[in-house]
Parts: sequence; structure tokens; C-alpha cells
Amino acid sequence: MIISYDNKKTEQEILINTRKAALKNVAGKSAFKNKLIQGDNLHVLKSLLDDQKLKGKIDLVYIDPPFATNGHFKISDDRANTISKSNGDDIAYSDILVGADFLEFLKERLILLRALMSDKASIYLHIDYKIGHYVKLIMDEVFGKKNFRNDITRIKCNPKNFDRKAYGNIKDLILFYSKSENLRWNDPKLPFTEEDIERLFKKIDKYGRRYTTIPLHAPGETTNGKTSQEWRGMKPPKGRHWRSAPDILEEWDKQGLIEWSKTGVPRKKIYADEKEGKKMQDIWEFKDPQYPSYPTEKNLELLKFIINASSNKGDLVLDCFCGSGTTLIAAQELGRNWIGIDNSKHAIKVTKKRLSKIPITLFSGEVEYEYLIQKTD
Repeated sequence: MIISYDNKKTEQEILINTRKAALKNVAGKSAFKNKLIQGDNLHVLKSLLDDQKLKGKIDLVYIDPPFATNGHFKISDDRANTISKSNGDDIAYSDILVGADFLEFLKERLILLRALMSDKASIYLHIDYKIGHYVKLIMDEVFGKKNFRNDITRIKCNPKNFDRKAYGNIKDLILFYSKSENLRWNDPKLPFTEEDIERLFKKIDKYGRRYTTIPLHAPGETTNGKTSQEWRGMKPPKGRHWRSAPDILEEWDKQGLIEWSKTGVPRKKIYADEKEGKKMQDIWEFKDPQYPSYPTEKNLELLKFIINASSNKGDLVLDCFCGSGTTLIAAQELGRNWIGIDNSKHAIKVTKKRLSKIPITLFSGEVEYEYLIQKTD
């Protein structure tokens, strides 16, 4: 399904006609892979494509764009942890695009981001539930429905009592897409709780180790090959094959890793203490900081989880709505390279301050990055 709205540009119009930013180096060396850039991200992204030669070089994108709230977010120097929409404070950023204007604003940037992404790259787009359904249609159009991975529900706060005729809202939305089928995926696991272990590994061997059992065969019939051969006078059931070749099954049995039922059915033992943990599901609880240094500041552990899941050390991570720099800090602490872009002088100020406070024990020397500013006409 293609979403239609007024003044919608084609992909080619966006790629060809978008004006690139002229960037001025303020600090750091151009050789640094880490870059902090103050400027309009649409034109800066075009500059990264054309001048910085980063087409196909970005390995992971996380963005937390405006949510089409039609409001201003403000912060005052004397109340650094207080976010306000009242008069008298400096505006950190304005979120005033709504409707079709907002969707086109986002699509333009997604088109350029896709061009920057490598084939193994993924993108996580953090958005409000009120606009997220429309944004998903835009992302389906840009990245293809086949590259949609997850619609992740993020629990952002504790329940609140709203004086409204509707259920309370404690969540927002993260849309997870890849550029291709060849995505980087590290399959993150969560540690088992004691309750998980008791529920999932009900059996206990003579040494006190908890385990469960699974069938020795798996779906899928093979017409030739070792996993279709007879073992111990048995063949795998119709439509299935042995999980391993008969000689490996024999070795498992010698090691006591196969449990035989009273009727002679073999099953493989799976021990709790040998499992990494349980697969992460699509409901996450990473609550926002109670006293943020910048409006919409996100949970650092949330960004670390995403970066660990979808990138490796040395990969290049991009956040073109970097705000207070949480993505950049997470990337730095996890050994990734990063590029952060924001148009707000307040955001850049907070980001630089937070980068300067990363514990020196995490790396040798100070955080090295090039600081660039978009030249004004």
C-alpha cells in the first residue's frame, strides 16, 4: 500500500534535487570517523552522500525524530533537568510539522538514509503511537515490506492517571527495518530468571543440573545425506530428519546427552546452565530518565541494546536527530564509530558535555571526533 498526500516528491526528486550542506570544520580532524555535526539534517545527509563519500558505509541507523506534536520543547540553563513548554525558557527544538508536511519531512530523510546504509545495515525509528501507523506506511514504501523486522513496543514510563476518556499511555513505538536480507543480527538474549529456569527446565539430573529435552529430529525431510539415515534401527519420522548425523547422535548417547523414554523414544537433553538466555521479544521496558538533560532524552541501556543487537565493533552508527547524544555515547562505549547530527545549539552543547564525561577507563585518551557546523548562506 502506497500512502498518498499533497506535495509528495518522488525518490529521484529527493536524491537529485536536495541541496547539500556546506560544512565548516570547527574542531577535530577530518580523518576522524566520529563526527558531530550541527545543521539541518536533510542537507547534511546529502553532504554525507556527495562530499563525505559515505554512500553504503553506514552500518546502523537509530533516529528519534519529532513526533508531530505541534509543540515547542524548552530548557533553561538554571533548571538543566527541567523540561518545560512554558514561556521564558529557551527553545531546545520545535515540533510543529504535522500531517502531510511531517510525513514528507520524514520520507525525505529516510530516502537519504537508505542511500547511506550498507547492505548489512538496519534502521530503528522511534516514534509516538499516534503517528506511528502512518510512519510505518512510509517506511514500507522506502525500505520495502519484506525488510520490515519488528514493530517494537517500548514501555517508557510508569502508569499515570489521565483525566481522559481512554486508556492510559505508557508506551511508544520503535519500527525496525533492514536494508536487505543480509542484515547484521547478533540475536541478543536476556538472562533466565530463577522463575524461567524452574518453568522451562523442569527435570533435574543426578548432579542437580536442571534440564529439559527436545526431539532428536527436526522438520524437513531429506532424501539423501547422513541425517536421513537409519540410527539404532530407527529412521526419523516421515517429513523430518535427524538433528545431526548418526555418528554424532551416537557420541551424544555415550556422553549421556540423550534420554530414552520407557517406550524407547530418544530425546536430546538441553541444560539450563549451557543456554545463553531467552530470546528478546518485541515488548521492551527501557524507561526514560527521570531527570533528563535534554527534552526526549532516551534511556542509555535502550541504545546499547539496539547497538549490540544490530552492529559489531568498528561499525559506523548514525543518528541524524541526535538530541542529547545518547546514541553517540552508547556507540562510543561499545567500540563503534558514530555520526551525530542535530540542528539545535542546545542539543549540540549537551552532547559535547556528555561526551566529555565518558569515563576515561573505557578507552585511551579523550573521545576523538570532528565537530562540523553547517555554513549559513
